[in-house]
Amino acid sequence: MISAVRSLRPALTGAIALALLGAAIPAHAQTKLKLVLNWKYQGTQGMFFLADDRGYFKTEGLEVTLDQGNGSGAAVPLVANGTYDAGFDDINALIEIAAKKPDEAPIAVYVMFNRPPFTVAVKADSLIKSPKDFEGRTLGGAANDGALKLFPAFCKIAKIDCSKINITDMQPNLREQMLMQGQVGGVFGYVNAIRFSAKLMGVSDNQLRYINHGDYGMDLYSNAIIVSRKLAREKPAVVRGLVRAINKGVIDSLKNIDASVSAVAKPEPLINVAVERERFEAALRDEMNHLEIARIGLGNADPVRLKTPIDILVDANKAAANPIGRRNLHAGFPASRQRSSQKHVLSICGKEPDRRGGEILFARERLADRVLQNGEGTIMPWT
Repeated sequence: MISAVRSLRPALTGAIALALLGAAIPAHAQTKLKLVLNWKYQGTQGMFFLADDRGYFKTEGLEVTLDQGNGSGAAVPLVANGTYDAGFDDINALIEIAAKKPDEAPIAVYVMFNRPPFTVAVKADSLIKSPKDFEGRTLGGAANDGALKLFPAFCKIAKIDCSKINITDMQPNLREQMLMQGQVGGVFGYVNAIRFSAKLMGVSDNQLRYINHGDYGMDLYSNAIIVSRKLAREKPAVVRGLVRAINKGVIDSLKNIDASVSAVAKPEPLINVAVERERFEAALRDEMNHLEIARIGLGNADPVRLKTPIDILVDANKAAANPIGRRNLHAGFPASRQRSSQKHVLSICGKEPDRRGGEILFARERLADRVLQNGEGTIMPWT
């Protein structure tokens, strides 16, 4: 298993390596930013802490505060309401808020997890073998959980009756405990979040099974770096610097996982370094390893593939019942353009944001060594 991860890391590194010319120019002198993470400090967030440790934020003129989050989907509203400038969270939660409040919805600028981690975990000896077996049973999840929020869409695709399933709310830190004690038949979450949280409480891999959303046609993106519309509109250079610094942290993390996890241990010395290293390796293999990275790199998003979860969520939740609502929803996300290079991934934004359907549309590209030109004017790279 570890050998597979080792073979994956060079491919990922090659997919996101940036051909930067000369030293980075600080976006602004010591601009302070607050970034909220997806959950408590853990190994999969190492790229953020490594970027801080190695001075990449400082080089960009940024002073970034990295705060712990409260679970999948919780960071999006905090960025939307201005509590935080940026976040690391589920892009599907962003889709939901873009449908309801398009003018407030944050913007995704770097898709980190390109494979769907969403699941319902059950005990290995459970009578629940398929989604149909959820009916008549109780499942549990935190209110903000991404897998739970996607469950109406999952029910529709898997052709099960959600009304026959009892959903109980729970605190995220009690999830695995309640499952193993039999208080619920299954729990919502990310596969590796559940797996390693259970491992930390002494539950082995062979004691759990997973019914994954992705196995039933929900080929969704997951966690992305998001920024507020206000920040992107008023300080695009700051966003470019932030993404550039984090991207360097990603590259360094792929080259040295131990250094990445050790960077997390500095603000949180009580983490189990060995388990967090294994968690990060699992994330690389299971959540950051979609076949599309050979074509578009890590951080970019395929517009055709991105349309699928938008349509799934709109149809399942009736989030946008009219063509204008749907157009606003689509326009809240980056569009991709193809270029010849397969070695670089790069997000870009026009000096003047392109407006389509009344919303800001941020274009994305994969060329790192020059400013691009197209029919819409000068395009400036995020990285």
